[in-house]
Amino acid sequence: MSKRQKQAIGGVARGLVFTVVCLFFIAPYLWMVLISLKPRVDIFEPGKWIFVPTLQNYSNIIKNAHILDYFVNSMAVSVVSTAVSLAIGSLAAYGFARYRWKRREDMAFMVLSQRMLPAMAVVIPYFLMAMAAGLLDTRVILIICYLLFNIPFTILMMRGFFEDIPMEIEDAGKIDGCSGFQVFKELILPLSLPGLTATAIFCLINSWNEFVFANFLTSIRAKTVPTSVMLFLSVSGTKWGEMAATGVLSSLPAIVFGIAVQKYMIRGLTFGAVKG
Repeated sequence: MSKRQKQAIGGVARGLVFTVVCLFFIAPYLWMVLISLKPRVDIFEPGKWIFVPTLQNYSNIIKNAHILDYFVNSMAVSVVSTAVSLAIGSLAAYGFARYRWKRREDMAFMVLSQRMLPAMAVVIPYFLMAMAAGLLDTRVILIICYLLFNIPFTILMMRGFFEDIPMEIEDAGKIDGCSGFQVFKELILPLSLPGLTATAIFCLINSWNEFVFANFLTSIRAKTVPTSVMLFLSVSGTKWGEMAATGVLSSLPAIVFGIAVQKYMIRGLTFGAVKG
């Protein structure tokens, strides 16, 4: 067997292995898509692969469950919390990366510890404070809660990107007459754009998929897409078709967004990995 034939067989074998692994991981999602297209009478027959597809489940959640209103809430909360997190977190990360003060690393660990805090540990205090402030069932309380884990994540990510930018670039900007903020705005931010993009992607996806705060702190007006699946649980049974359709629709924006910006995500995650 020639070397070219061995390479061809190896390529085919690797392709088959990768295909099987990918199918293994996307099988649950494909199953959910299948359930969302099944008529109600066929849902409880999992072995039935041949059926007439229907969009009735999608029609029900749009007309009866008003799922599009939840999409608007999720989009508004996710975009605002991501934008604020980048604005505050990038400034704080720059301070941690460039300035030195006493117990700096201890403070950095304290900020990072907020990211480790389980949502269930603080949801009740947040509920009581939101009730006292009259913010229950509003988008504002969700934005505040999402900042709790997005800002520490932004600081953690962006600090590494800023530290990889040579100090000589900032010194050159200051020699040219730039102030400290101008150096940050005109030099540092453009150079760290891949890192900002990757951080924004993860913050947006984390906010979009968040369930605990949205479930406990909202009821009707500010409910988000992940919590809408609870609408299909009742004493009379579970509406599996509508629940699967909601799952498909709620995951589509994150999937499409991830595919559209995957090259920026990879570039951001590898930014500064190779030096000199």
